[in-house]
Amino acid sequence: MTTESSRRSFLRRTVVGAGITAAAGMGVTASASESPATVPFHGPKQAAILRQPPAQSVIASFDVVAENRAELTQLFQEITDRARFLTNGGAPAALGITAPPADSGVLGPVVPRSDLGVIVGVGSSLFDGRYGLADRKPKKLKPMTMFPNDALDAPQCHGDLSLTLSASDTDTVLHALRDLTRATRGGMQLRWKINGFSSPSRPSGTPRNLMGFKDGTANPGESEMDRLVWVSGAGEPAWTAGGSYQVIRLIRMLVEFWDRVSITEQENMFGRRRDTGAPLDGASEQDEPRYADDPIGTVIPLTSHIRKANPRTPQTDGQRILRRAVNYDRGVDANGNLDMGLVFTCYQQDLERQFEAVQKRLIDEPLVDYISPFGGGYFFALPGVTGPGDHFGRALLA
Repeated sequence: MTTESSRRSFLRRTVVGAGITAAAGMGVTASASESPATVPFHGPKQAAILRQPPAQSVIASFDVVAENRAELTQLFQEITDRARFLTNGGAPAALGITAPPADSGVLGPVVPRSDLGVIVGVGSSLFDGRYGLADRKPKKLKPMTMFPNDALDAPQCHGDLSLTLSASDTDTVLHALRDLTRATRGGMQLRWKINGFSSPSRPSGTPRNLMGFKDGTANPGESEMDRLVWVSGAGEPAWTAGGSYQVIRLIRMLVEFWDRVSITEQENMFGRRRDTGAPLDGASEQDEPRYADDPIGTVIPLTSHIRKANPRTPQTDGQRILRRAVNYDRGVDANGNLDMGLVFTCYQQDLERQFEAVQKRLIDEPLVDYISPFGGGYFFALPGVTGPGDHFGRALLA
């Protein structure tokens, strides 16, 4: 299919739209009270940002190929319509015996209501001259910075639009990815993607990464979200209120080397016990490290990850981030080494004040010998879809 015919196919949205409307009144229409695990689709903020990642995820970046502002608006409307349908569930439209089916059938004849979460973000490249959006760019949004010790692979970096799909079941997220990419084929093209998974709590508490350590213990609490995560619109374009800056970092873990390191050295690099997740001066995962009682790092080394990432001082309190990392496993590389690691994702009000300030402190930490960041990007997670008449990016494109 040519680019032009693909674009025309994208623009012919009426049949698909009719299918969504028809499905709204049939199929699985359980209320939130009947499905407590479901993620609310409508709201001033994207609710999937706040929940702990479920078992399965797909994190993807796209290049937008819409030819003008009107087509870009149609793209965001299509993403919204499909995401709304996929999260609510229902019967796909009947398009006739000569047309391709309206759904892949991966989840059966009716798309079940599930705990699917959808997060949509935009990259700085969307605000170039193509769509007349330069003056609406979020103030801190820029291409992802390359830090010392990074080994970034250009084809696996950046993008105009990010899409994070998560659910308890693998087929749910893969079905959603296929549905969304098919519906938007003439408007955006996949740039890179990676499948992630979140481990169960073992034996309890925060899930572990593939180095065996708990990941995300010191996240800010719900009462701190307005101060650390959500953009208020002050000092930013008004449309950004309710959004959040999203960082995605694809980080390979050199596990063959890591697994040969003594447990004492591993724990000193992290600053936590591997078994319990407790700081080295504590007994349980949620204990506060007592840095003031250990000024020269006798117990928790000054070079440890937790001490550099979060020094727990008044000056660094506003630099904290909301971590939403998942693990990945991509098999074996060309040299016969395991290709696995972390899809580090975090949300914050300000890229430079928060993520980049933390990352600069982590330059040359001991862990850099065992990890290799190779991809990802900076994005702005859009404000939420407030109701049936709204769509992602509406205020941005108005």
